[in-house]
Amino acid sequence: MMRKNLQRFCDDIMRQIKQCDVTRLFMPEDLMPPALSKNRVFRFAPSPNGLLHLGHALSAILNHDLAAACGGRFLLRIEDIDPARSRPEFETAIHRDLAWLGLDWERPVRRQSEHLAFYGEALERLKAMGVLYPGFLSRGEVKARVLAQEAAGGLWPRDPDGAPLYPTEERSFDRDQALGWIAAGRQHAWRLDMEKALARVPGALAWSEAGEGPGGETGLVAARPERWGDVILSRPDAPASYHLAVVLDDAAQGITDVVRGQDLFHATAVHRLLQSLLGLPAPSYRHHGLVPGPDGRKLSKSNEDTGLVAYREKGVSPAGIRALLASYGFVLH
Repeated sequence: MMRKNLQRFCDDIMRQIKQCDVTRLFMPEDLMPPALSKNRVFRFAPSPNGLLHLGHALSAILNHDLAAACGGRFLLRIEDIDPARSRPEFETAIHRDLAWLGLDWERPVRRQSEHLAFYGEALERLKAMGVLYPGFLSRGEVKARVLAQEAAGGLWPRDPDGAPLYPTEERSFDRDQALGWIAAGRQHAWRLDMEKALARVPGALAWSEAGEGPGGETGLVAARPERWGDVILSRPDAPASYHLAVVLDDAAQGITDVVRGQDLFHATAVHRLLQSLLGLPAPSYRHHGLVPGPDGRKLSKSNEDTGLVAYREKGVSPAGIRALLASYGFVLH
C-alpha cells in the first residue's frame, strides 16, 4: 500500500509539472510518504509578556495535533527578544498552561534571549548587502507628520495593520554622517530599505498557504512586502525585530509548517523577503481564524478574563477548552 501511494504521489507530481500548474505542487496529506511526513516540524512560539488566552490555546493545540497526526515533531519556542516586556512569571505560566492542556513538546526549549549574537550576525549580513539604513525619527515625530498631512487633506500610506508607513528620505542620507550620529549616541533603529531589498530578489515572491487569509487567500499566495514599507529589523532595546528573529529561528529549528493566526497572514510577505535575502528555506504556512473576544475583536493578553488561567480557576477542563474552541467553528484534529 505504501509503495502504491508513493507511486501515485510521484505520478501526480510529474503530471502537474508537465501541466505547469505550480499552484498544485503541494503534497496531498493522504499521499505523503511516511518517511517524509515524519520529518515535518511544527512550533508554538508565544511571547512571555502576558497570560495565554483562548487564541493561544487554539494555535498551540493545532500545531500539537497536526504534528501528532503526521508523526512529526512539536516544538515550543519562547520569543523573549524584547527584554522590557518579557517577564519570567509569564514564561512559567506558559509552560503550566500548555501542560494543563495536555500538550507535550521537545526539550530543550529555544529562548530568543539566548541567541542574540545569532541575530546580530544576520543583521550584519544585511548591512553588508546595503539593504539597511539607520532611521532616526521617533514615533512622535512620524505621528506629527501624519497628522499634519491628513489635516491638510492629504493621505498618508499605511501598512496592512493600518499603521502609517515610515518616511523614506533617510534612505539617501550620507552614510558616514549617519554613523557619526549613532556614535554620538543618537537614538535610531535599523530599517529595511524596501526598494533596495526587493531589487535583490530574483523573480516574484510567494508562499504556500494551506489555510487561508482574511480575504480567503489560499494555495500559492503572492507576497507583497512593499505594503509594509521600511520595517524595523533592530533597535537598541531589541537587537532583532519579530520579523528578523522569527525567520532565523524557523530556519535554525528546521520548521517545515508554520501554523498561526490570520493576524500574521500579511506579515508573511516580509518573512518571505527576508528568507530570500538570507538564503533561508521557506516553510509551508497555515493561517487560521481568530478567536473573538466579548466585543467581537481578537483576544488580547490585557483582558485577563479570557486567560486560560481564568477558565481553569472556574473549573473548565482541557476537554472543555477544546469544546469551546469547536463551538466557535474551529476544527481540531
